[in-house]
Amino acid sequence: MSSQSGKTMTRARSVRIRLLAIALLPTLVIMPVFFMSTAVNWGGRFDNLLIAKVNGELTIADQFLTQQLEKSDLQIRAVAESAEFVHWAGNGQGHALKTLLDAERAALGLDFLYYMNGDGDVLSSPAFAKTDALARWPVVSQALSGVAASHIDVFGLSDLAGISDDLAERARIRLVPTEAAVPTDRNEETRGMVVHTATPVNVGRGGALVGGVLLNRNLEFIDTINDLVYPSASLTEGSVGTATLFLDDVRVSTNVRLFENERALGTRVSAIVRETVLEKGEIWLDRAFVVNDWYISAYEPLTDSFGNRVGMLYVGFLDQPFRDAKFSTILTFAVAFAVIVLLSVPIFLRWARQIFEPLERMLRTITRVEGGDLGARTGVDNTGDEIGRVAAQMDELLEQIQERDRELTRRVAARTKDLEIANQQLEATSRQLVVSEKLAAIGEIAAGIAHEINNPIQVIQGNLDVMRVELDADAERVETELRLIDEQVHSIFLIVNKLLQFTRPDEYAESMEHHRPADVMTDTIPLVQHLLNKAEIALKLETPSLRAVAINRTEMQQVFINLIVNAIHAMPDGGALSLMVEDRGQGVSIVVADTGVGMSPEVLARIFDPFFTTKQGEGTGLGLSITRKLVELYDGTIEAESTAGSGTTFRVWFPEAKDM
Repeated sequence: MSSQSGKTMTRARSVRIRLLAIALLPTLVIMPVFFMSTAVNWGGRFDNLLIAKVNGELTIADQFLTQQLEKSDLQIRAVAESAEFVHWAGNGQGHALKTLLDAERAALGLDFLYYMNGDGDVLSSPAFAKTDALARWPVVSQALSGVAASHIDVFGLSDLAGISDDLAERARIRLVPTEAAVPTDRNEETRGMVVHTATPVNVGRGGALVGGVLLNRNLEFIDTINDLVYPSASLTEGSVGTATLFLDDVRVSTNVRLFENERALGTRVSAIVRETVLEKGEIWLDRAFVVNDWYISAYEPLTDSFGNRVGMLYVGFLDQPFRDAKFSTILTFAVAFAVIVLLSVPIFLRWARQIFEPLERMLRTITRVEGGDLGARTGVDNTGDEIGRVAAQMDELLEQIQERDRELTRRVAARTKDLEIANQQLEATSRQLVVSEKLAAIGEIAAGIAHEINNPIQVIQGNLDVMRVELDADAERVETELRLIDEQVHSIFLIVNKLLQFTRPDEYAESMEHHRPADVMTDTIPLVQHLLNKAEIALKLETPSLRAVAINRTEMQQVFINLIVNAIHAMPDGGALSLMVEDRGQGVSIVVADTGVGMSPEVLARIFDPFFTTKQGEGTGLGLSITRKLVELYDGTIEAESTAGSGTTFRVWFPEAKDM
């Protein structure tokens, strides 16, 4: 009997341990493991997002640098083609040409500007101390051979001193000992990084017009990059965006700070970044030690006109605020989890005790019955729960448990489906935001380019006026040519204004948003004319409608551009594009029809779905989705008809504005 009693107590302890394990294992083991794995995975994704962010910022900085080179090329070319320069260079008037070079250098903000004629003679601003080595530069030799060029070049101390002592002194930067940099015995950097531009001169004795801007200590240049890459409120609180131009591994222009008001000019890049970027020619996208702190950094190599890697372009932002934010988020979740555990474990233990204590008493009762005590009773109060009714209602209880399990499964499946749909919508929204930001950035760049085009237009128009004045009565002999140039300049001006109106609608917004679709369609054609010419597409335009609709002009133009570009893409080998704007019913109908490849019924059924595209790697799949949303926003309708191999027709209808 004693042995049997010991077995009973062992089984009782086993039941208790199992119940405690069932109650506490999910809370104390499984959930912590799940929480830690989720935190690690989330942390990795967070870091990847930071790397992707700084990579995009490096792209913006690189595009700005490329734009500056192009701008310098346009400026030098404009001087070389100006009527005054052509006149003095053709007549060999050295003094007047020197005066002109001085004025243009000051106006364009150049550090030097010189004219080398075909005989090798140099007329410069400022006056150069030495000119014998100028033709060795590839940009100069290319211009002398008739090809304009603009590059970043590194001028040595003798090159800078040959231009002016002041320029050589401006380029000189004292090296500052920097943690993690490659050891060096140099104590200063005397070379200069220069935006070096040359354009051919085709008058007089020919030659080349050459200009340059020193980038050493050019704080306006680097601050412009930083403001462009890191506008206000683009980073988390406490983080700082930085940009730097390196000559070799030395910071020659930067907004990184050594101290509060002292820029880190003369400090050097870390050894590992130098090896990756300058020696291997790779782009660095990772955390990096910058002067005295860790930054999420992006570096890319810069090459000169000789094809040598001579420096780096850098953008980055302070890493610690993002790490603090990530740690704070994880810590918040950890504390919340710990509070949940502390509150739930006592409840679980109490529930477990309410289960295993009656079971232990039932087990002891069974043992007594097995021992022959037929009058043994558990003593458990019949409270109406499952344990009290286990003997009489086992089958019913099992059926209830099974039905509850089925219901729970259905609820979990339904909830899972809802979560999947919500997740898909969130991902779609995130992608739309990314595309919107890209489109906004493209609009900014397009607007900047459009504004830059206005400068040479004004120069051309001004030179035409000068030509008419200089030619006087002889101008009548070339009046036809001059008139054609006037017309083309005016045409360029109109196209630029339409591009500005499309990219900066707020600046051109009207007081009443009532527009005739026929006028908007006519204004849209110049914006896509280059695509029509490239694909050899015949355009048929019919706009008899005179009605107006209440709509934002830019959004209507976006609808037309999306439909026209899709039609052009559907005709890679050429074809015919028909555009019609006519009155229909109580509104205006717009028809865009092409003779392209057409679509199958399966593709046609999905063309308005977000992110659905048949141009893998070329499109976002948002064009027609956004088009439909814009049309429906103004109570319009859009329909599509297509047959594979027979072209596609889109029909858009807008209600007529009633309060004209």
